[in-house]
Formats: sequence, C-alpha cells, structure tokens
Amino acid sequence: VANIASIFVALSSNVAIVHSKMYPITKCLVSHLLLFTIFSAFGIKTTVADPNIISKSQWNGVESINELGKQALPIGRIIILHTAGAGCQDVDSCSQQVRNIQKYHLDLHFDDIGYNFLVGNDGNVYEGRGWDLMGAAVKNYNNGSLSMAFIGTFENDPPTDQALEAAQSLLEMGVRTAKLTEDYKLLGHRQLASTLSPGAVLYKIIKQWPHWTRRAR
Repeated sequence: VANIASIFVALSSNVAIVHSKMYPITKCLVSHLLLFTIFSAFGIKTTVADPNIISKSQWNGVESINELGKQALPIGRIIILHTAGAGCQDVDSCSQQVRNIQKYHLDLHFDDIGYNFLVGNDGNVYEGRGWDLMGAAVKNYNNGSLSMAFIGTFENDPPTDQALEAAQSLLEMGVRTAKLTEDYKLLGHRQLASTLSPGAVLYKIIKQWPHWTRRAR
C-alpha cells in the first residue's frame, strides 16, 4: 500500500500543472486513469459504476409508430449532440423535456424519438432508442452510429459534471457489454452537419475525450 501511495504522489506531481488547466470532468478522468494505471501494475482490479438509466417506460414515453431498424453491434461511431432547447435539473423536468422532444420528433414524422440516449444535467441517462435500434439523429450517419444528446443548449455554458460523468460511464458500459467497439470513434454533431450542436462549450470538452477524432469515417 505504501508503494502504491508513493507512486501515485509522484505521478500526481508530474501532471499537476496540466491538471490545473483542465475542465473538472477531465480532471476526474485523468485521476481515474492514474489510479487505473497504478492498480493495474499491482494486479488490483477496478470497476466503474454503470450510469443510472431512466427507461422509456419510466419517463412515460409513447411506443414507436413503426418497427425500428436494428443496429449492427458492436457500434463503432458515437455522435454527441445537444437538444438545443431548455435544460433540466431533476428527473421530473428531464423526463418532461424528453417527452417534449419525442413529441416534436413524432410531429416531424419520425417513428420515435430520434436519439439513442439523452443525458440530463441531473446526472441521469434517459433511454431513447437504446443500444440495439438505429437512431434518426444525423442524416447519412445513422447507420453504424450511436447518438447521445445532452438535454439543453451548451453554446455558452457546459453541462454539469454529473452529466458529463454519466455520459462517460455510458460509453464505458457500452464497451464492457460489447455494444460499442473498443476503438470506437467519437464526433460532435457539427462535424457531420451544418449546425451549432453540440454547442461550442460542450464541443470543446468532448475534443479532450480519448476517442474523439477529426475524421468522420
């Protein structure tokens, strides 16, 4: 234990300057990476908690109008978006926002809510089409992609740390359960379409995530 502690102190001091300039969620990820590296070196197994997922029935969503297309698994591309509407801070307000989004998409003649998952500022993940069904979020890129939309507008302000952590946990869960490839690529919506989504601030954050790529394909 003493050896583990001394190694962690040494590594932490070397990244202190860079660490101080990072977003809070990135600081958290770096700290977790340091711990994972140290624990792995000593043969200590670590686990990451799964996100709390609010199912479609729990947020009172309506059934799909038509049968949705199946997604080929594992998925190799993640698209991060924002919903560009109002944000939410608790289960009730987030559930209401997800219902509003579903109604809006149905009014546009979608078969269901377009996103695979949504993330609220309350730190919960809200099930849309889920892992196994093809989304309808980004034209020409739905096949082979998983869409994750942060509820709200993030052009000037970031999501909460809880929301960012929930999104990361969902991605880790996806890899662990073979829903996502281990080398999946992560992109922002604006890289694939003429849009501000996922917002300037959120886009800057996800560009620091390990799987972000400049290349769409």
